[in-house]
Amino acid sequence: MNGVILDGDSLGQDIDLSPVTNCFNNIEIFGSTEPDEIAARIIDADVVLTNKIRLGPDELKHCRKLKMISVMATGTNNVDLAYCAKNNIQVCNAKGYSTPSVVQHTITLMLALSTNLISYQKNVKAHAWQQSNVFCLLDHPIQELSGKTLGILGYGDLGRSVADVARAFGMNILVCERPGSKSADTKERIAWQQMLPQVDYLSLHCPLTPDNEQIVDTSALALMKPTAFLINTARGGLVNSLDLITALKKGVIRGAGIDVLNTEPPSTDEILLAEDLPNLVVTPHNAWAARESRERLLLQMVENIRECQNNHFPRSVLAGY
Repeated sequence: MNGVILDGDSLGQDIDLSPVTNCFNNIEIFGSTEPDEIAARIIDADVVLTNKIRLGPDELKHCRKLKMISVMATGTNNVDLAYCAKNNIQVCNAKGYSTPSVVQHTITLMLALSTNLISYQKNVKAHAWQQSNVFCLLDHPIQELSGKTLGILGYGDLGRSVADVARAFGMNILVCERPGSKSADTKERIAWQQMLPQVDYLSLHCPLTPDNEQIVDTSALALMKPTAFLINTARGGLVNSLDLITALKKGVIRGAGIDVLNTEPPSTDEILLAEDLPNLVVTPHNAWAARESRERLLLQMVENIRECQNNHFPRSVLAGY
């Protein structure tokens, strides 16, 4: 069986790939792949592994042997699922592997903003502490998580796990209804516009859909408290970046912690990276990337490949196609 990994560098250099490579008679591993290189690299593959490389009809139409695409992530929006279903190409993903890492990163962003960690680090490096007339620096507001309200959009495993940790800090939890949902949500969930004015922190943990694209825009931000923080470790498209920057500059909300952008890697003119705002923390889409998380991901890829050899696809995402 022939395998191809199209963007192996997305797994990092500290992960042993041999559990995956041992599943194949032949395998090619590419650190990254440009769009015009995809078709030639996968033409003889039985299994293709990729994280974010886009695979559509133009790339897949010459693949006569391709049996499965194993996405090295949970999201599969980079693969044309309808085409794969029509052409008997299975698409499997990974599930739940990064939950502890993303939860940890989400809380880290909340704490960094609440304690003004970045601003105080800058003060220390600028020797402001040495020049203080008292034993500490109190130049920037610091607040506790305890007693504050966390609003969560997306209450799957990630959202629930974030809520569990937040409760340990003494936070109150509000869960938002799913925008565009045609089925009744549980009574414990409240409407988006009803939730926003009540939260001190808003954390996003949902997939990007037509119903929630740029759901955090000027109108949503205007409903939030001027002391509130936004946390996004989900998808960049959930937030209108220009509206967020404007809100941060005007003090519409107090701050934001962002791990995901609309385009990744970002362009040189990415608006969320253009200015050094003290109330904005941006991390490079690495909330998921604890080493333990990536090791779990790799093991799920091994399971996908081995099950594929038995014509079994336990993580298939093609239901409904």
